[in-house]
Amino acid sequence: MLQTRDTDLHATESYPGTQAVARALALLKAFSDGQPEWSLTDLAQATGLNKTTAFRLLAALEAERLVMRNPVSGGYRLGVDLIALGATALRSNPLRAMSRPVLETLAEQSQESATLEILVEQHVLIIDEVSSNHPMGMSQDVGSRLPLHATATGKVLLAYRPTAEVEAYLRLPLSGLTERTVVDGEQLRQQLSQIRHEGYAATDGELEPGFVAIAAPIYDREREVVAAISVGGPALRLNGPRLPELTAMVQMSARLISRQLGYWPG
Repeated sequence: MLQTRDTDLHATESYPGTQAVARALALLKAFSDGQPEWSLTDLAQATGLNKTTAFRLLAALEAERLVMRNPVSGGYRLGVDLIALGATALRSNPLRAMSRPVLETLAEQSQESATLEILVEQHVLIIDEVSSNHPMGMSQDVGSRLPLHATATGKVLLAYRPTAEVEAYLRLPLSGLTERTVVDGEQLRQQLSQIRHEGYAATDGELEPGFVAIAAPIYDREREVVAAISVGGPALRLNGPRLPELTAMVQMSARLISRQLGYWPG
């Protein structure tokens, strides 16, 4: 699950048209917060397609408003119809719908932003958030993908993966987002062991300077960790005296959602 999966074109060759679909999806998945716009040449190179194929597929996607052209630069961006599709996917997600009341209560009681996140390959994906009412609130956007090793939710989700997947991730070149981001494999391995022992994770300034987050795992009826819930905000508020109380809130919220998913500790 943690390894990036390249499109297996050979597996789709026996089904007419599926190779084109796989290639079109590869083009869409190349867009990210860090790379919201691509030139045709760069996008073709990034996805391993020749320019002619990439242009033909992009033209079809543009006709369906799944991508759009920047009238100034001529580059490609994701289209407006993907916004509607994404919103529909979020609304239909049963985990999100079930967790929403708990997330709202957690944000209200903690007076900090609360998020629900899941594992997607080498990142955590924010599928819901209730923002803090504080004027100095700090939050992440729904749909954002964040690195596992720099986030409390990411460390929680990574801690409960099979050993082989954890070791594969720790062998990757991990980028330091701030001077506090832990990129040493052995140090991360020790942190993951501590998370499994204590049942929560906390990060301080690893994702961005001054941002503190606390996260706990959500289990399903098979006793598998399927998501993580967290609170986060500025270190000015999330400091020593508040951390035990906030940790207890996050863990209780995670247990409530887990129970709704059919989990029962044994």
